[in-house]
Amino acid sequence: MTTNNRIVLSSDHAAIVLRQAIAAHVAARGWVAVDIGPTTPESTPYPKHGAEAAQLVASGDCRFGIILCGTGQGIMIAANKVKGIRCGVCLDTFSARMIRQHNDANMLALGARVVGEGLALDIVDAFLTAQFEGGRHATRVAMIEALEG
Repeated sequence: MTTNNRIVLSSDHAAIVLRQAIAAHVAARGWVAVDIGPTTPESTPYPKHGAEAAQLVASGDCRFGIILCGTGQGIMIAANKVKGIRCGVCLDTFSARMIRQHNDANMLALGARVVGEGLALDIVDAFLTAQFEGGRHATRVAMIEALEG
C-alpha cells in the first residue's frame, strides 16, 4: 500500500447498502474509507456522486475511489470526465486485476444491481491488491493521459 491509504466511496441511491458493506470491508483491511454518501434512499443523480469522488482521487486526497450505481456504467462515465481518472466497471476479479495491472486504474465502478455483495468484495480485493506493471503498459497509459489535453 502507498503512503496514501485513503479510499473514497460514493454511490447513488441504488447502491447505498453495498457501498456501506464495501466501506466496512476496506476499513477492516487497513484502508481509510472516506464514504461521501448518500445515506438516504431518495433518488439522487449518479453523475454528481461519481464526479465528487473522482475529484478527491484526482486531487491526491484519496489514493483510490470505489463508486457504485445500479449498473456501474453511468457513474463510471461521469468519473472518467475528470482529468486524471481511469475508472472501469468490473463484474469479475480478472477484470479488476487487469485494470490495475495494465491500465493503472485509480477508480473502480460496480453495479449494485449486477453483482452481489460476496462477489463485489472479491472484486474490490482483486483491484486493491493488484499492482500496475508499468513497462509497455506505462506507454499506453501515457497515451490515454495525452487524450485529456
